Amino acid sequence: MRQAGTPPEGKWTGPAHAGVKAPDPILLADPSRRFAVTAKRLEQLSKGHPLEPWLRFMAALAQAQHVVATTRAPAAVLGDDVVAGVVEARLPPLAADGHHRDASWREGLGLLLDHMDASELPPATQDAMRQLRGSDTAALEKLADRFLRGGLSAEDTAAAVFVAAALQVYFTGSAARLNVDHLRLLEERALCPCCGSPSVAGVITATGITPGTRYLYCSLCSTAWNHVRAVCITCGGTRHLSLRSIEGDTGAVQAETCDDCHTYAKLLYQLKDTQLDPYADDLASLGLDMLVAEAGYARHAPNPLLLVGESEVVEE
Repeated sequence: MRQAGTPPEGKWTGPAHAGVKAPDPILLADPSRRFAVTAKRLEQLSKGHPLEPWLRFMAALAQAQHVVATTRAPAAVLGDDVVAGVVEARLPPLAADGHHRDASWREGLGLLLDHMDASELPPATQDAMRQLRGSDTAALEKLADRFLRGGLSAEDTAAAVFVAAALQVYFTGSAARLNVDHLRLLEERALCPCCGSPSVAGVITATGITPGTRYLYCSLCSTAWNHVRAVCITCGGTRHLSLRSIEGDTGAVQAETCDDCHTYAKLLYQLKDTQLDPYADDLASLGLDMLVAEAGYARHAPNPLLLVGESEVVEE
């Protein structure tokens, strides 16, 4: 169930006349639906796609995440007093680079691997799965730390995609257990108020009490939070923003580029496609990433699954 709170930092700044309502500042994901929705959307988008084998792998991975999220449900439980103290200090309660992980995330990793069909995967990926199954607690925790703190090496990449997927389930379940009324948007608005991670994409809503609102979707814990539009989420600039899309495309997925800091972030428009999923559609729109990269813009933050997984599973 998605919840919403109204922290002071999330107050509506638009017209104050009757009938105008504030957008919910923070939305917590529903772990029982989050990964199933992504899996279904990836299957839909994969048909006839140039990267169809890879998108189908990602769909299978998302389906395995769904199994873990709905059967084993690995998560940390933080007391309201702990959350309140951390939030008061203007820190995310589940800070990805400092949170003491519960051992249940490793159990979730094992279950995720059990629900992946490795028979059609590249040899390197199959080797990585065997490596993970044979790794001890210390090795798995070190790999998780390297992933969360940006210290992955080249030899980590094949195994890290599964670790990343397991951690997404763990952090999504952990965030969903928080009391949204105790959460606050961070001073650095581009970072998730629950775990401090960057977003994977932004969605411009077409429904709800405030259509046209932008929500950023966390790349790790799946939390969504409101961010004003027409503002660069990297540098906060407003003067030199442009929208770019692939010519002839529907325009449902566009890149907001900033000529001040030369970064971009993806925007997904529900009005153009009500079935959009920020996680699936980001992976399926690699052509747009290539287009804006060739134009000299750097992505504001990588998709964690794309960062560590693409090269290993596209191979035939």
